[in-house]
Amino acid sequence: MNPERIHDGFPAPSYRGNQRQALDDIRTAFADGNDVVLVRAPTGSGKSLLARAIAGCARRGEDASPSDATDAYYTTPQVSQLDDVAADPLLEDLNVIRGKGNYTCILPNEENTPVNQAPCVRESGYDCSVKHRCPYFSDRAIASNRRIAAMTLAYFMQTAGSDVFRKRDVCVIDEAHGLAEWAEMYATIELDPRSVPIWEELRVPEIDSVERAVTYADGLVDICERHKDDLLAQGELTAEEVRTRDRLQELLSELNWFVDDYRDPQSATEWLVDQSDPPDGDASDGEGGPLTIKPMNPEKYLKHTVWDRGNRFALLSATILNKAAFCRQVGLDPANVALVDVGHTFPVENRPLYDVTQGKMTYAERDETLPDLARTLVRIMQKHDDEKGIVHCHSYAIQERLRDHLVEFGVADRVRSHDRDGRDDALETWKATDDPDVFLSVKMEEALDLEGDLARWQVLCKAPFPNTNDSRVAHRLEDDQWAWYYRTALRTVIQGCGRVVRAPDDHGATYLADSSLLDLFDRAKTDMPDWFREQVDRISRPDLPAFDADAAGDGRARRSSRSSAGNGGTGRSSGSGGRTNGTNTSSGSGGSSGRSEKKSPISDVWDVD
Repeated sequence: MNPERIHDGFPAPSYRGNQRQALDDIRTAFADGNDVVLVRAPTGSGKSLLARAIAGCARRGEDASPSDATDAYYTTPQVSQLDDVAADPLLEDLNVIRGKGNYTCILPNEENTPVNQAPCVRESGYDCSVKHRCPYFSDRAIASNRRIAAMTLAYFMQTAGSDVFRKRDVCVIDEAHGLAEWAEMYATIELDPRSVPIWEELRVPEIDSVERAVTYADGLVDICERHKDDLLAQGELTAEEVRTRDRLQELLSELNWFVDDYRDPQSATEWLVDQSDPPDGDASDGEGGPLTIKPMNPEKYLKHTVWDRGNRFALLSATILNKAAFCRQVGLDPANVALVDVGHTFPVENRPLYDVTQGKMTYAERDETLPDLARTLVRIMQKHDDEKGIVHCHSYAIQERLRDHLVEFGVADRVRSHDRDGRDDALETWKATDDPDVFLSVKMEEALDLEGDLARWQVLCKAPFPNTNDSRVAHRLEDDQWAWYYRTALRTVIQGCGRVVRAPDDHGATYLADSSLLDLFDRAKTDMPDWFREQVDRISRPDLPAFDADAAGDGRARRSSRSSAGNGGTGRSSGSGGRTNGTNTSSGSGGSSGRSEKKSPISDVWDVD
């Protein structure tokens, strides 16, 4: 790596904000011999541009011996972030590769078949005549041979040990704050009817220890191997059989990793096992239900899938809040890690936080708080009667009850929401409309860009504490890791606060509806970046109008009237997205983008209700 090339690798024609200083600081950090540089860069810093500049410092083939690692990786956990990179003309030399399921076969009569179910994976010994033009293999060949290969973190981890995507000199991970949680999620093993294709043939015993889970996993490996071999022996498979074969192979990798890691005396991974009750009527003495095998801080897994993949690493995020704690979670030595802070360039007055707390939103106190929160939301809608807003509901249970209250108040025509399956389509349809509608969202605090009039205000309904019903969370709290608990919640809050203010001249208000958020700010203040602490220190009570549900819908009526006049009496603007009902959660409406089918795997992981 040559850090002196960092400014040459910056792809924009000029710097903005603190980009020049940030690149200088990153260059110095690498030049000082650090293997890993954490770049704490807030919204609007242009992290993707900084990432490209860092990747440009990677050793080049002409300067290397045959045994030297060259070139760079760019990876991010967020599918939407990779989509943005792929669409940015300044980043055209980041060659994107996605998983096979994102590409369709080009053979005749196979145009609707994803590549991971195409004839080349269905038929033994199939020789594809157009493999050189296959969109997947073409993108893979380009990405593997160009200087910067870009992919999701999931794909990056899955290709660990691949001959195609070998070790490179530099690896840049964008939105890296949740790296430990993503690794824990990817390394978790689900053994249930949905994830085990041969579940009906299994007898699952009661598992009362990790050691017993290892013994069971050993036996399950043999069963899966036999079923996989039977499928491989067939000359041609159906699409369903292909899915079964591939899932069995994935399951074998997961089980073998678990068994080997547990029996490795050098591994620091701690494993937890959760078991559900067997289905009603299926229980017998000694029989158990579905299993979930979870790792805690899987350092060995990260070493294999991430740290062994590069010589130098840059990890970028607005919310790497505590260097020592982050390094401990992901298995890094803090002595070889530098932290570079990038200053915020958005005026603090453009990103105000308002206290509209109505009580606590814990499960025990939610019944009392929710009606008051809903009335407050109507008052906020009145204040922003001609502006779009988003409400971060935290869970589908809160979303549903809040929507019911708004229906009772008679403001449903201005309200949209989504379900688990239609979240992306519903979001894109709401973004496309010109009406000042309110979007009730779940788990959209990250990787969502609502610049300008896409949203001028937002509400945080609940302090996003980790779910204490999760055995990993409970285990950490039993170990008195309360600092981690508050820091994790604070990270999500900071991410959420950045959704509606995306540029120095942008502005948007964030309303805090759960009094536990104020308590969180007190408990986690030492881990706050300076620029967010400045926002917290300026929290105030807003001047909201008196409750008037009719007035809350007036802005939409005025906007619709103007749209009707401007479109020759059609009653809709061209960007309305064809919406039919304010409370409709349908995913089939128009106005969605072509990438709406690609869902982030983290979407519903932390749903606590």
